[in-house]
Amino acid sequence: MTPFGARLRELRARRGLTLTRMAADLNISAAYLSALEHGRRGSPTPGLVQQICGYFNLIWDEVEYLKRLATLSRPRVTLDTAGLPAETTRLANELAEAIRDLPEEDARELRLALATLRGKGPGHPPS
Repeated sequence: MTPFGARLRELRARRGLTLTRMAADLNISAAYLSALEHGRRGSPTPGLVQQICGYFNLIWDEVEYLKRLATLSRPRVTLDTAGLPAETTRLANELAEAIRDLPEEDARELRLALATLRGKGPGHPPS
């Protein structure tokens, strides 16, 4: 599952909508919507993200958060470390080897540590 898919499912469930109903309302196939929710499809188009934001009547901070999740929801990521220091390349390769077996809580801790090192907040859904 991707971050975008998880949030989309949460929004849909919170409003008591079936996948079939929401797909019909958005004029997309239920199979495509299901694939987005389960991470079997890459990031949605900006137009679809905007359509979903309108569908749920999201306010500006929620819209920005959903857009950010869409950009962070590519299920197949390529890291180009050409020209970067050896330690950076080593980190990318070690992460690639370990990612499948990494428990979700450990992934969350690594992501929060990275955000702290970069001087940014971890990012979370608007309340």
